[in-house]
Amino acid sequence: MAAFVPAFSHLPRKRVVLLGATGSIGENTLRVIAAHPDKLELVGIAARSNWRKLAAIARQFGVAHIGLHDEAACAEARAQPQAFPPGARLVAGLPGLTELAQLPEADIVLVAVVGTTGLEPALAALAAGKDLALASKEILVLAGKFIMAAAQRHGARLLPVDSEHNAVFQCLEGHPGAGVKRIVLTASGGAFRDWPTERFSQITPADALKHPNWAMGPKITVDSATLANKGLELIEAQWLFGLNPQQCTAVLHPQSIVHCLVEFTDGAMLAQLSPPSMTFPIQHALLYPQRAPGVEVGLDFSKLIGLDFSPVDEGRFPMLRLARETMAAGGVAPAIFNAANELAVEAFLAGRIPFLAIPRVVEQTLASITNFEPADLPAVLALDAEARQVAAGHIKVLN
Repeated sequence: MAAFVPAFSHLPRKRVVLLGATGSIGENTLRVIAAHPDKLELVGIAARSNWRKLAAIARQFGVAHIGLHDEAACAEARAQPQAFPPGARLVAGLPGLTELAQLPEADIVLVAVVGTTGLEPALAALAAGKDLALASKEILVLAGKFIMAAAQRHGARLLPVDSEHNAVFQCLEGHPGAGVKRIVLTASGGAFRDWPTERFSQITPADALKHPNWAMGPKITVDSATLANKGLELIEAQWLFGLNPQQCTAVLHPQSIVHCLVEFTDGAMLAQLSPPSMTFPIQHALLYPQRAPGVEVGLDFSKLIGLDFSPVDEGRFPMLRLARETMAAGGVAPAIFNAANELAVEAFLAGRIPFLAIPRVVEQTLASITNFEPADLPAVLALDAEARQVAAGHIKVLN
C-alpha cells in the first residue's frame, strides 16, 4: 500500500515578517522557524529598541529587512552597520514597522508587539492581503470591528496566536458557527491563585512576575495575576469568532493543559490540549493548514496527568468582572478598559501604586468617560489617548 503524502508537502516556504522579535513570543517564534527551515523563512524583523539582539537574530537567520520602533535606537544601530548582515536595511518608527508589514515578498506577518503599537502595521498587512498571525490582544480589543472589516474587505486571513484563541480556532474548524453554544477559555489563575485575599495588599511587582506555568513578558504576567488577560481574551474572542458576550466565558484550570472548551448546541464539547508552551499555537498559525513535528514534545499520558477546573471568583478577580461589563456595554468601553489597565500595570511595576489599585484605576476610568460607538479608527485612537490621560490622573491621585 502506497504511503499517503499530503498535497501540501511540497509547498514553497512561507516567508514570515515578525514584529516583536525580541520578546517572549518572538523568541518562541524563532524557535519554530529554526525547527522548520524547509517550511518557513524569516524575511523581516522588528523590535522596540533592542537593536543588538535584533542584529544577532538578523545574522542567524540572514534577514535583510529590520525595523526599530525607537528612532534613537535605530540611529544608534545604523552607526554599527557591521553588526548586521551585509546589505541589511534598517527602518525606523511606526512607519518603518508598517513598511515591514507590507513587504512584497512576505506571506504572513506575525504581530507580537506589546500594547497598541501593532495596530497600524496589522491593518497595513491586511490591506496588502497578507495572512495576519495575531499575538497582541490589545489590537482587537481596541479596534476589533475595524480589523475584522479590513480582513474581510481585503480577503486576508487572520490566524490567532494566543494559546486560547488558537485552541478555539482548531476546535471550530469544520463546524458551522450556528452550532456553537459557547466557548470557555481557561485561566491558570496566575501568581496568586492560591494566595489568601488578605495578603493581596502586600503583593509586590516581584511577586506578580512569578507565573506558575508560563514564561512571558512583565505586562502580560501581571495581567495573568489580575485575570485582566482573560478579560482581554474574552473581548478578543468575541471579534475573532463572531460571538456575543454571553457566549464567551472563562474557567480556572491551574495546569494550563486544556486551552479551551467549545460547547455546541447539542451539548457536546470539544477541547484542545497541549503542554503550556507558546511554540504549539505559534507553529499552528505559521504552518496552517500544514501539520509538522513540534518543537517540544506533546503530552505524555504514561505519566499521571490531573486536570482541574473551577469557577472564577470575580470578587477575587474584579478585572474579569470589569472586562465582562465592558463587553456587554460595547462601543469604546473595551478600549477604555485596555488603556486604563496598561497604565495601571505600568504604574504598579514601577512601584507607584499597589496591586489592588489596578482594578480601582480601571473602574474609575471607565466611570469617567462616556461610552459611544466609534464611527472610524481615528475616533478610537482619540479615545485611547483620552483614556490614558484620565487613567494617569487617577494614578496620580493614588501616588
